[in-house]
Amino acid sequence: MKTTVPFGALFDLDGVLIDSETTYTHFWTEIDRIYPTGIENYALAIKGTTLPEIMKHYDDSRVRADILRRITEFQESMTYELYPGVIDFLSMLRDSSVPMAIVTSSDDRKMAHLFRQHPGFQKLFDAIIDASMVTRSKPDPQGYLLGAEKIGVAPERCFVFEDSLQGLKAGRAAGAMVVGLATTYPAQKIAPLADKVIDGLGGVELGDLISLKNSLSRL
Repeated sequence: MKTTVPFGALFDLDGVLIDSETTYTHFWTEIDRIYPTGIENYALAIKGTTLPEIMKHYDDSRVRADILRRITEFQESMTYELYPGVIDFLSMLRDSSVPMAIVTSSDDRKMAHLFRQHPGFQKLFDAIIDASMVTRSKPDPQGYLLGAEKIGVAPERCFVFEDSLQGLKAGRAAGAMVVGLATTYPAQKIAPLADKVIDGLGGVELGDLISLKNSLSRL
């Protein structure tokens, strides 16, 4: 028998559901070596932002075209590995009637590659919000507000699961309950932007989220 749970779940993709952040860090570090921006720790600084937002760092149209070609080829050849425990965690929420959405800065082509590699993964979610559906990149809360709207749950009753600083700020700005994953940054770095910090989704139980929601409601 299914139990209705009074919250929704909004998930970032890279660094939360799929283990890709290290690969992207290498890619963007190399791009910054080829086309220097002067931005310190560039690969980390842009995490969580959409590709159109990243392209604003490059004035030369030929440079932008080359980077877009490189990222397209890179993503088409990538293997998208799910973190351990992700499917079990999502299935647990689905079985408990928790509405869920992915809210990602990735484009629709990348999402198509992901779903081809993991048939059935998309069906675990009630909505997919990608970069083509927003006009303002994280840390703006637009994506998470849209995600909450699509799953029919008020933002303040949603958990946001994020790993990037931009994404954590977006979850905060949306008014959601924010769970930070220490997959990209150390726990102490993300703790000020999160209501709870975890190492990953594996092993997290439904009761853990209900207890956290209840504790936050009393604050």
